[in-house]
Amino acid sequence: MEKRTVAIAADHAGYALKEALKVRLAEAGFGVIDAGTDSEASCDYPVYAEAGCRKVLDGEAELCILVCGTGAGMSIAANKIPGIRAAACSDVFTARHIRLHNDANALCIGARVVGEGLAWELVSAFLSSGFEGGKHARRVGLITALEEKGRSSGQ
Repeated sequence: MEKRTVAIAADHAGYALKEALKVRLAEAGFGVIDAGTDSEASCDYPVYAEAGCRKVLDGEAELCILVCGTGAGMSIAANKIPGIRAAACSDVFTARHIRLHNDANALCIGARVVGEGLAWELVSAFLSSGFEGGKHARRVGLITALEEKGRSSGQ
């Protein structure tokens, strides 16, 4: 894996897994920016989805990992942020292909869906893959056009 800086954020349900993944990322030589939360106290996942994604958009991190109970909430929230392409993954094939084909910049993981070992495999697949471009670039461009259409229509 090419070493880079990764942002990571979680809500209360994902806190323990976030902490475990932070250790593994650091051991693997990645720079890690923790965008919260800092405990298992109940909190709102959209706040932390935005905090992690802002690190990517501001150029502080190349990619982002978001953890909540299912990964779905973080994914929905992250995809509302212009410039973010996020997907919830629970299998290695998908975690790899969201980078290869969709140029995803946020991986969302469900701490109540996958264990720590599989979560690390997902992160490893995501971080070791790069965008293939080609026909996929056209498709990502169409996604960006949808995003821009939504902004221009006042959504």
